[in-house]
Amino acid sequence: MLKLRMRGKFLLSMLLISAGLTGMSLLLVRQSVQAQVRKSIFADLHNSVTTFRSFQREREVTLTHSAELLADLPNLRALMTTQHEATIQDASTDLWRLAGSDLFVLADREGRVVALHTASPGFTREMAQAALKGSQNREGQWWFGAQHLYQVFLKPIYFGPATANRQLGLLVIGYEIDDSVAAQMSRIAASQVAFYYGDTIVRSTLDPTHEAELARHPIVHASADATGPEDVQLGDEHFLGTSLELAPGEGPSVRLSVLKSYDRETAFLDSLNRLLLAVGLAAVAGGSGLVFFISHTFTRPLGNLVAGVRALEKGDFHYRLDVHGEDEVAELTGAFNRMRASLLKTQQELLEAERLATIGRMASSISHDLRHSLAAIVANAEFLLESRLSSEQREELYQEVRIGVNQMTDLIDSLLEFSRTRESLRLTHGNVKESVDRVIQMIRANPRFHPAWISVRQEGDCSGWFDTRKLERVLYNLLLNACEATAPDHGRITIELAEVPGGVQVRVADNGRGIPESVRGKLFEPFVSAGKENGTGLGLTVVQKIIQDHGGDIVVESTSAAGTVFRLILPVSALAPPDNGGEVKLETPALARTRRIPVE
Repeated sequence: MLKLRMRGKFLLSMLLISAGLTGMSLLLVRQSVQAQVRKSIFADLHNSVTTFRSFQREREVTLTHSAELLADLPNLRALMTTQHEATIQDASTDLWRLAGSDLFVLADREGRVVALHTASPGFTREMAQAALKGSQNREGQWWFGAQHLYQVFLKPIYFGPATANRQLGLLVIGYEIDDSVAAQMSRIAASQVAFYYGDTIVRSTLDPTHEAELARHPIVHASADATGPEDVQLGDEHFLGTSLELAPGEGPSVRLSVLKSYDRETAFLDSLNRLLLAVGLAAVAGGSGLVFFISHTFTRPLGNLVAGVRALEKGDFHYRLDVHGEDEVAELTGAFNRMRASLLKTQQELLEAERLATIGRMASSISHDLRHSLAAIVANAEFLLESRLSSEQREELYQEVRIGVNQMTDLIDSLLEFSRTRESLRLTHGNVKESVDRVIQMIRANPRFHPAWISVRQEGDCSGWFDTRKLERVLYNLLLNACEATAPDHGRITIELAEVPGGVQVRVADNGRGIPESVRGKLFEPFVSAGKENGTGLGLTVVQKIIQDHGGDIVVESTSAAGTVFRLILPVSALAPPDNGGEVKLETPALARTRRIPVE
């Protein structure tokens, strides 16, 4: 088990270290690549915006020159001198086609629109009039109407040289930011683009779902010159974006927003992560095999050492370990062998000393008890030789001799009980309550215990298979101790019998003085007695042995100055004989034997 535990620790450590290093590598690589991708996307966005700004400037210059050339055409000047709106509207069609613009507007000297040509339906003369009225006196303008956004250029039309300042009207040509322009810009930037007029998206290359999400999203601010792009979440896709103000200043802003998909740019990270994970798992598997091989070299001698320790714990002092090598484990194994030999020698010495001490205590106690009884017998026998004694005196002396003989017999029986095995049990079927009643009659035969109050309570069926004679001896010893511990005048003893799962529970409670503190810890040891004039110290020891022979147990449930409670469990079901002609199988956790006894 130690090998498995230590190998498990080695393998777990290897797995944790490998998993930690792999995870950290994945995290560092992912963060590094993400940061690099973010920088690359920001650089692309910045370049896209810069490219569009340059393209826009060149376009503005080109369109400005185109507007100047148209404004100087003689036929346009002649047309504006007519001051007739219908004529100007009809005749300016060829000029619009010549300009090639998406929007062509002519206004008189008062600023009233007199001609409008556009390729986009929905942009009306009223929209053009309103946009012209709000335009400032500059060449580059942005007009918006009916979801159409135009970049327009305004040029005055003069009669004669411009220095004469005889203005005939105003020429406006414009180019629409339509889907083709957005698509062209998207190809140049390799990104998604969106043109705004104020907060309204005019054109974009996004799909309708993402465009709807972008319309609800906060404005992507211009960040081309900032430290990083702005994060935009559109549905399930993550974008990085920046914006360019096309018409800075007062009034509604015209803005170009460039969005690049961050998820698509980092899609390769998934394959990279899988590759790193596969490498990490391969490293974990290889490292685990290496650790398993190395751990076997270290844990095998430790496992042998643990086996030796466990054998020593069980009392096997002859389990020897072989020492291999000169490392620390070999030194520890050698030290263990020396310690085992030392413990074996010490144990043998202790056992010998304990044996001698036990024999000495037993001989001293037995000799004292036997001498006391023999002295009483000899003295009373000498008195019986007197011829002048009456019959009553001879009977009294005879009873004294009989008591001494009974004490000697009881001492010898107690000593013989320790030499008997549990096969000496003669099991018969009976009721514990009947044994208790017989023991109470035996106690009542002693005049000293007549005042004692003894009660018996029974719950359930208390019958089973047990050695009746020995069980009665157990109960007699317990009741005798209880009677001797209580006061002669108001002693109260309670015997409770109860059926418990698999057996019978017996509780003997008294209101005596309790067990002295000095003997509580060794109450069931031989020759331990306190408070008794003629006690042998073997009564409770015999009780414990008989109960254990039956497969049960006895404990002191409680003891104090208010009384003592002994509780014993008699597992009668474990001793019940099978239906095979009286063969009894005695089974306990420590022993299982079979013998023949007569069945009554």
